Amino acid sequence: MKERIGYGAWVVGVAQFFVVHGIVESAWARPAYSWARNNISDLGNVHCGLRTWPEARYICSPEHGLMNGSFIALGVLLVVGLVLTRGAGGTGGVGEADGFSGAGGVGGIGGGVPWLGGRVAALARMLLVSGGVGFVLIGLAPTDVHKGLHVVGAALIMGTGNAGLVLAGFGLADRVPRPLRRATGLLGVVALLAFGLFLSGHYLGLGMGGMERVAAYPLLLWVTALGLWGVVLRAGRTRAAVAEVRAGGDRVGPGSAGG
Repeated sequence: MKERIGYGAWVVGVAQFFVVHGIVESAWARPAYSWARNNISDLGNVHCGLRTWPEARYICSPEHGLMNGSFIALGVLLVVGLVLTRGAGGTGGVGEADGFSGAGGVGGIGGGVPWLGGRVAALARMLLVSGGVGFVLIGLAPTDVHKGLHVVGAALIMGTGNAGLVLAGFGLADRVPRPLRRATGLLGVVALLAFGLFLSGHYLGLGMGGMERVAAYPLLLWVTALGLWGVVLRAGRTRAAVAEVRAGGDRVGPGSAGG
């Protein structure tokens, strides 16, 4: 059960982030907020004014408090999801392709733990947790309030967080669909490359904000995909298993106990 709560935390965290992003973006003062021209965290800047780092642009976000709260909520829910889906010792792998960990329920009905055991999976989770901490930091420290701490938060998201995504491609259990496992590492590699291009000022026509999103959003895409897999497919298989158990009881019949 706790694994499903963890999966749900990921889905809710990312969903609320993009909903709030849209609300705060719509309240942006002129000139209009641009996904290509503006950083994601420009929405959380407390003061209005011209900014010159890393690119010149005018920033004025009336609903910055809402955005910073969303950053913090996203980070907390990412960490909660990682803690709740790690399982007891990160068990999982060959022989558990049905997706159930065998813990918490009759006949092994429970939320599937997505991780293999071992150091690779443990390190992947640790690095991914750092990405969640990064979101909390950028929410607590807007760029125009505490630039140094904000930069640390961004580095945790796009640096160590994405490195964790690469390792997660090798640390996910066999019960996770193969396409998702393969996409995990690929997303991490793309995000790390984009982070390098962002830092070097090579935006490849996407703009500063566009390249930053290529570096930051793969992590959110991954937790959403894995979260939906855990919530929707695990719930569906649990219902099927419960129905099978009930059907078996019906076949026995009420009079069979008396011989």
